[in-house]
Amino acid sequence: MTTREAIIPEGMEILYEKYHYYPGIKIGNTLYIAGQVGRDENMQIVMEPEAQFVQTFENVKKVLSAAGATFNHVVEMVTCHVASADLYTASGQQPSTIPYLPLFIEVKDRYFTNPYPTWTGVGVATLSTPGLIVEIKCTAVLES
Repeated sequence: MTTREAIIPEGMEILYEKYHYYPGIKIGNTLYIAGQVGRDENMQIVMEPEAQFVQTFENVKKVLSAAGATFNHVVEMVTCHVASADLYTASGQQPSTIPYLPLFIEVKDRYFTNPYPTWTGVGVATLSTPGLIVEIKCTAVLES
């Protein structure tokens, strides 16, 4: 069986202790990062959209760093963006894009420079906790 190495950055121990999952698992030279959200070290949601995006990327960065990796090692990113019913237009039409997507891309580009990862963005009705507007999951490949 392949050996798994649990990655639990300092300040994220509660994720394992209370919710029973690892922020990251390294198998061989591949790092799988669980979906990260915009919560600070006290598990408080950062409410302002740009600040929440930054906190989410900083949480991804903590897992990467704990595994000896950087954003340059990330080969795949999956993001889930809340597109709630109250964001529909007055005519009842769904917006043509995910709310805050241009702002999210602006923040993302502060963390990722060439080489860029693949990216799948998905609109969802809700995330695990009210107030969260994005969740980021990544896969990274480290040098052997």
